[in-house]
Amino acid sequence: MTLPEESNEERDRRLQQLFSTIDTEKTGKFDLDQLKKAFEKNDHPLRRSPDAVEHIFRSLDDNKDSLVDFEDFKKYVLAAEIQIRQGFLRLDRDGDGKIRVSELSNYLSKLAEDNEPRPEKPTTFKKFMNWAFIPKKKTAEDTPYITYDQWRDFLLFMPRKRGSRLHTAFSYFYLFNEDVDLSSEGDVTLINDIIRGFGFFIAGGISGVISRTCTAPFDRIKVFLIARTDLSSTLLNSKDRVLQHNPSADKAKIKSPLVKAATSLYRQGGIRAFYVGNGLNVIKVFPESAIKFGSFEFAKRVMAQLEGVKDTSELSRFSTYIAGGLGGVMAQFSVYPVDTLKYRVQCAPLSAHRKGAHIMIETAKQMYKEGGYKLFYRGVTVGVMGIFPYAALDLGTFSALKKWYIARQARITGIPEDQVTMSNVFVLLMGAFSGTVGATMVYPINLLRTRLQAQGTFAHPYRYSGFRDVFTKTVAREGYPGLFKGLVPNLAKVCPAVSISYLCYENLKKGMKLE
Repeated sequence: MTLPEESNEERDRRLQQLFSTIDTEKTGKFDLDQLKKAFEKNDHPLRRSPDAVEHIFRSLDDNKDSLVDFEDFKKYVLAAEIQIRQGFLRLDRDGDGKIRVSELSNYLSKLAEDNEPRPEKPTTFKKFMNWAFIPKKKTAEDTPYITYDQWRDFLLFMPRKRGSRLHTAFSYFYLFNEDVDLSSEGDVTLINDIIRGFGFFIAGGISGVISRTCTAPFDRIKVFLIARTDLSSTLLNSKDRVLQHNPSADKAKIKSPLVKAATSLYRQGGIRAFYVGNGLNVIKVFPESAIKFGSFEFAKRVMAQLEGVKDTSELSRFSTYIAGGLGGVMAQFSVYPVDTLKYRVQCAPLSAHRKGAHIMIETAKQMYKEGGYKLFYRGVTVGVMGIFPYAALDLGTFSALKKWYIARQARITGIPEDQVTMSNVFVLLMGAFSGTVGATMVYPINLLRTRLQAQGTFAHPYRYSGFRDVFTKTVAREGYPGLFKGLVPNLAKVCPAVSISYLCYENLKKGMKLE
């Protein structure tokens, strides 16, 4: 047996009646306050959750004009009912148009086992079903099954989180039902927020490790080129310019800086030379990436409170960029000593007698003898100056593109924004673009900071007294093109690294059910 089908006229008549229960002033439109009043009047389960009501209103307000007309309403309902119907049919295995209470209890038990850390009691499920599906004039014994109409009417105005309106309803039941054994509503919310917040840090850390390991050779070549001060190593110098300085040179034999750098590294240590410092990279990048993404999410929440918006998706573009910059600063400062040690290790001479951890330990000891703990933070001011605009441009641009894409897809497909999913290909493209913009804009600051960190090493023996000194001497020796030395290999690393990082982060957030 299949579910009874409505004609278009019957469906429109039902939707008009439903719309009129909210549009009590008969203006053909309703706002958020009217929706809240309708939920109170109809005793809707979400009436005690302002955030949930606002979430539903944003989904209803298709054109984002803070008013919902019948076309907006109809578009939402039709999209929602398709999903609700599919969920009902999955549980209605015998196809009789009814879901047995026992079947739903088993499903809810599995749902709680997968998503809730606490054990559930059979009486809890019975109370939930009486709260959600069973009409108040009947008891569970009088109605041992749930019809499609009951299922549809209850879930229609339920937010779709974690891919399931039923799961959302079950979660709200815990928050607002007094018979459930919980210490308080606030305790549940706080614990969930802490767990979600920690999840952002974990997802960010794992994403960073994966992306950095995949692109380690590019980072190695970039540092090699930055440390060099001869003009022939800059990628902004063409073969013609080299010939101007050396007319007798054979143009065919002039190698590009990238080839020369790769060849030199390979001669020094083979394939392993391209991964020198990657162990430190991994040690550094996990907390760095974790703090960057975690602080970004936290900063967005703070900025949302300052702006007076309920959800971070409503943040202004300016606040999103500021949150990105703050996340980058927190990450940069926390791992700066490891960053300095990594550059020192990469600029040390390679030999058969000093490998892996031995180079790292010896370099750290030498640095401490040379300048104590302060040496590990040399150039930190410049680093923070560079990381704020970079992280702001990177994270802010990605978030802006993501927001634009979701809004565009919602308009095209006619579904609420919270139900739009981004393709992995588009995530990669957005990550590459945002990373390229950020890295190019702040590259000169990054180069000067790296030279401050690497000064006095085998690869970069020059010494500097500070930011102004390194800037002046770099321009004097190499001209302004020297400020962009290593830019191309850096972009060759940044584009895939940022793309992979965002790809992993977005999918981990989805897998960990953080959004």
